[in-house]
Amino acid sequence: MSDTVPEPESVPQERSDDPAAPAPLAVPRVPTGHAEVDARLDRLADADHLATDGHVEVYEDVHRGLRDALTALDARPGPPVPPSSYSSRS
Repeated sequence: MSDTVPEPESVPQERSDDPAAPAPLAVPRVPTGHAEVDARLDRLADADHLATDGHVEVYEDVHRGLRDALTALDARPGPPVPPSSYSSRS
């Protein structure tokens, strides 16, 4: 892991003549260094081009993916447990 913080990626601004049309929020996303998490956060950009009622599906998908990534961290095996010195006593 690096001590430097990566620069946020610029998000292009799109304009529409229709004020009710979906517009990107242009929220910068800084890479976390974890490919799975970064892919989920990049998925949030899909909501930029959807009407508000389409945001829920994207947000739920991202939330599910981030939750799965966190659960996978808990499932990783830790270091082996040292043998107990009590097991050799009679």
